[in-house]
Amino acid sequence: MLAKGYFERIGQPNSFLTHKVNGLSHKFEHPAKNHEQAISFVLNRLTNDHYGVIKSLDELSAIGHRVVHGGEKFNDSVIITNEVIEEIKKCSDLAPLHNPACILGIEACKNIVPNMKMVAVFDTAFHQTISKEKYIYPIPYKYYKKYGIRKYGFHGTSHQYVSQRVCEIMGKDINELKIVNCHLGQGCSVCAVQNGKSVETSMGLTPLGGIPMGSRSGDLDPSILTYLMQKENLSADDMNFILNKESGLYGISSISVDMRDIEVEAQVGGYHAQLSLDVFHYLTASYVAKCAVAMGGIDVLTFTAGIGEKGSISRKAICQQLEFLGVKIDDEKNQVRGEEKEISSPDSKVKIYTIPTNEELMIARETMKLIKK
Repeated sequence: MLAKGYFERIGQPNSFLTHKVNGLSHKFEHPAKNHEQAISFVLNRLTNDHYGVIKSLDELSAIGHRVVHGGEKFNDSVIITNEVIEEIKKCSDLAPLHNPACILGIEACKNIVPNMKMVAVFDTAFHQTISKEKYIYPIPYKYYKKYGIRKYGFHGTSHQYVSQRVCEIMGKDINELKIVNCHLGQGCSVCAVQNGKSVETSMGLTPLGGIPMGSRSGDLDPSILTYLMQKENLSADDMNFILNKESGLYGISSISVDMRDIEVEAQVGGYHAQLSLDVFHYLTASYVAKCAVAMGGIDVLTFTAGIGEKGSISRKAICQQLEFLGVKIDDEKNQVRGEEKEISSPDSKVKIYTIPTNEELMIARETMKLIKK
């Protein structure tokens, strides 16, 4: 890796770029009204005499883009063409908060470096191997045919990386292991990986489904929605905002979307903070068990993303509820933060690991694989 960075608050007055190169982190406050201005500045930093890592943009071979929703159209990464962009746009109804922003990024790069090869890597693609009885919802089948309503799953790039990486660490063939990944951060999902392929996952039609998250509800009795809409005179947009922005850990605790804030409050006796943690841990463990059912067992349990990599309290609470599956965590090893490490006890039938995810690396690998073809 030559450089790494994030451009934040695009379209806001206080937008800025964090640019890390040669072990040093630099922050540049720079106005960017849109994605094109932001990407232009990023490319400028990469070629800058003082902060850059390349002499000109001619040294770039390709640009990889993370695209959240590819629907059923895309079961693998693809070279981006005008036709691909149109298909991504068609999937925007399924990911209205994500896909339009992905398209802005793609079109911004097209304008700045028009002849550059670009690749789309889809969050949903890894889960296209899930069998039909696991992705079809028990509603009238005509809605699947008409609107594509089914489980798609997300965080696929992360789940693919973590499952491959844990096998490398263990020195095992991925086809020999039944792996359950817990990607736990602001967004959370659990995924069962068997023979290197996704066979079950917690997120559904959208990234709102599955286990509760920072501000997202996860799965609910569907009658809750219609009941609240009638009682509170809520529109569909109102309900969507509540489920995405006011629910999950924040909804129960009324404190924060940040797990660290909630844990602090729980430690001093905050009832709702502790309740939100209990709900989160129970439902996460429940989905791990569901993934074990999908594979007929479990050999490896991994934790990744912000909470998964750093949250020793959550890891322990989840594993304690899975002891009936032979999952036993080592308290001392579990004090790890952001490192690749085995944290299972010697007598655990299931190996437990913390694996920092690296979605950018997976996107780079997928991009390189396609342009080499």
